[in-house]
Amino acid sequence: MPVVSIAIQKGGSGKTTTAVNLAAALHRKGKSVLLIDSDPQANLTYSLGVSDDCEKNLYTEYKTEIMGQESHLREAIVTSKCGLNIIPSSIDLARAEIELVSKLAREFTLRKRMLKPLLAEFEYIFIDTPPSFGMLTTNALVASDLILIPLQGEFLPKKGVESFLGHVDTLRETFNLQIDIAGFVLTKYSPRKNINQEIRKWVEEKYPDKLFKTFIHTDIKLVTAQKQGEDIFTHAPQSVAANDYAELAAEFLSNYNA
Repeated sequence: MPVVSIAIQKGGSGKTTTAVNLAAALHRKGKSVLLIDSDPQANLTYSLGVSDDCEKNLYTEYKTEIMGQESHLREAIVTSKCGLNIIPSSIDLARAEIELVSKLAREFTLRKRMLKPLLAEFEYIFIDTPPSFGMLTTNALVASDLILIPLQGEFLPKKGVESFLGHVDTLRETFNLQIDIAGFVLTKYSPRKNINQEIRKWVEEKYPDKLFKTFIHTDIKLVTAQKQGEDIFTHAPQSVAANDYAELAAEFLSNYNA
């Protein structure tokens, strides 16, 4: 039951879109999947049509742990209208960045004290992380077995990758983590753009065997699906993006079949 952080230190790279639609593709293949929205912007929550004012969410459970009580993360799970299980976020989650600082072994709060009871219930757990390397991202990575990195084929996201992986190496050394890179997924991809080709070549050379063969092409249906609070298979099952994410799920399963 791998726990997978979908992460990169750059906004707009397709983290949330990939979290929703890769999870949806695996769900359609009969896999039990849980999504966790660990970003105070709550984009994953909104993308699945879930309210950010649920009585229980990721922040309420962090807060319970910070106060020295036992959280019950399972009680925060909501089922979206598309049938996906999600632990929603809220804007209050931003407080956890500060409140966790004084917590003993704060980096392990999510994994050891909150997530552990759920590991046997789901075959895959995906954590959508903030586009910054703070305490929330650190907790997500410490809780994870794998990192999946969506990468828009542009120059600035490339710089974000180098910085992000430097932080990951520091976490590995500091906490003796056994966390691997599941792979890079090129998003908003167009074969006609030279910069997309350049970034693809750069990843292949710098991180051999870590680039997924499936690219996520630019498709307006991904945007309209999010506006409707739906995954791409519910919203536009015959679209280019639906085909891309179905292929990505098959490729992911070939490497990490729980």
